Amino acid sequence: MPNPAPASTTASTPRRHDDSPETSALFAHLMGLDPGRERDALRDELAQAWLPMAHRIAGKFRDRGETVEDLRQVAALGLVKAIDGFDPDRGAFESYAVPTITGEVKRHFRDRMWALRVPRRVQELRNQVRVARRELAQRPGSHQPSTADVAAHTGLTEDEVTAGTEALESYKALSLDAELTPGEAGHNIADTLAGPPASYDLVVDREAAKEGLRRLPEREQAILYMRFFEDMTQSRIADRLGISQMHVSRLLTSSCERVRAEALGDRADDRAAA
Repeated sequence: MPNPAPASTTASTPRRHDDSPETSALFAHLMGLDPGRERDALRDELAQAWLPMAHRIAGKFRDRGETVEDLRQVAALGLVKAIDGFDPDRGAFESYAVPTITGEVKRHFRDRMWALRVPRRVQELRNQVRVARRELAQRPGSHQPSTADVAAHTGLTEDEVTAGTEALESYKALSLDAELTPGEAGHNIADTLAGPPASYDLVVDREAAKEGLRRLPEREQAILYMRFFEDMTQSRIADRLGISQMHVSRLLTSSCERVRAEALGDRADDRAAA
């Protein structure tokens, strides 16, 4: 009776790559060293040995709005963290390092690359939409996939696909100086934005004058109110208060100058503080 074929060990044996060196002895030695020059040197040796693997992982994230060099630096940081946190008694280094490095690169995209803070769910939708678009575009005779195409391919609703599509544009923010049409100088995004409303300066001026108005004597406040809010003439104000029209004119002039001086002084103080 023939002997049964030996069971495959593929499921239990980590996949080996060309960039997966044999460093078990080095890690065993590292674990027995105290902090110091020898340990740092051995740590650097391990990092150099496994750096190609970190670069391979970084390459999986290319074409996502970040340079390959920056991705490699992030992956190298993840590699160092993996070396520091690895326990040889718990298995192969590659099995521990790959998720550690991958997580570091993903964290970089989540925390540093988004120009707008986007909820994790929307980030996941973005990734699903990006992958689905690429897969649909690779089909023979394919066309630009529509929202409905992506929804059917992913099982998402069209609203979810729309949210993911909008998130694709959230990595980078354009400068207001960016040209509307590449190569066409003279027109930028800022030119398309409306300026502040005409009433904005009036609101600012009123707010700046409030404190000065509060500090005026009660009679001067009353005169200003009657002149500018009740639209009374200086003669009518004089008759109501029992003073001359010339006196009203002088009080109006001095009160306005005082409020104006205090408002301008406050603005100067604000600019100096800024």
